[in-house]
Amino acid sequence: MTSHGIHTIDTGFVRPQFDAAYLLTHEGHGAFIDCGTNHSVPRLLEALANARMATSQVDWLILTHVHLDHAGGAGELLAHLPNARLVVHPRGARHMADPSQLWAGALAVYGEDVMEKAYGRLRPVPAERIVEAPDGHTVDLRGRRLRCLDTPGHAKHHIAIYDEQANVCFTGDTFGLSYRSFDTEQGPFILPTTTPVQFDPIALHASIERLLELKPEAMYLTHFGRIDRPQRLAGMLHTLIDAMVALARSLSDVADRHEQLVRALTELYARHLAEHGWQGDRDALWHWLSMDIELNAQGLGVWLDRDNR
Repeated sequence: MTSHGIHTIDTGFVRPQFDAAYLLTHEGHGAFIDCGTNHSVPRLLEALANARMATSQVDWLILTHVHLDHAGGAGELLAHLPNARLVVHPRGARHMADPSQLWAGALAVYGEDVMEKAYGRLRPVPAERIVEAPDGHTVDLRGRRLRCLDTPGHAKHHIAIYDEQANVCFTGDTFGLSYRSFDTEQGPFILPTTTPVQFDPIALHASIERLLELKPEAMYLTHFGRIDRPQRLAGMLHTLIDAMVALARSLSDVADRHEQLVRALTELYARHLAEHGWQGDRDALWHWLSMDIELNAQGLGVWLDRDNR
């Protein structure tokens, strides 16, 4: 069952229930929010067919930001959607028209073989199909208002999308990560993402509060799915942002800073998960969070070098 025509799509990136895109259907038309990678496109088209919609009935692809797990498949997907336009933060628009810089940056980190396997070659989006979404920009899905809100903190080119009809937010990475494997009787567990290279704790705190001011019924995260009771979860996010920043500052001058950050973040999350009632061991925690711990440590290191010199 879907609520307000919102369909959750597992993009297949990394593992099941790790990376989501969303299809919104209204009055016989559709909008995708985020799209995963090139390899995700068949799954998105399958979701469209399951919703009994033709590719010509999709009006919009809205990107929360241009990190490749959210936007890498945009050009490939739009090649299948003849009437759709791409909506993106003004800072991200040029990277969609010419993704060479996105590719080069990721290539330097991962190498060509991993890039091809994980993401596929990035396809440019024709400039005339790109709509820039400054703060407050409204996307009209056949009378259904989808309001784009500038929400930096994870990335400077990040928007969240407020669906006024459903009273929910599509938060990309601004409202953190919540994997169903950590759900307990207390509900979902959530943690911030400080992925390189634009983490800004002050901005992230403010963006979270801005979303809460809308009093949404739920948040739809890219990683992963719908979470209810956002007010309680926001408190957890604020606490962990501050704890992660404090850890980073305490380790700023050590020689093996990255390795110590990885260990310290692992212990921090283990402690909070135990308080949440999760009974997994360190091996299970590492299985589910190793990628995020590594990226969070990298992002905190970049933040220390940039803002705390």
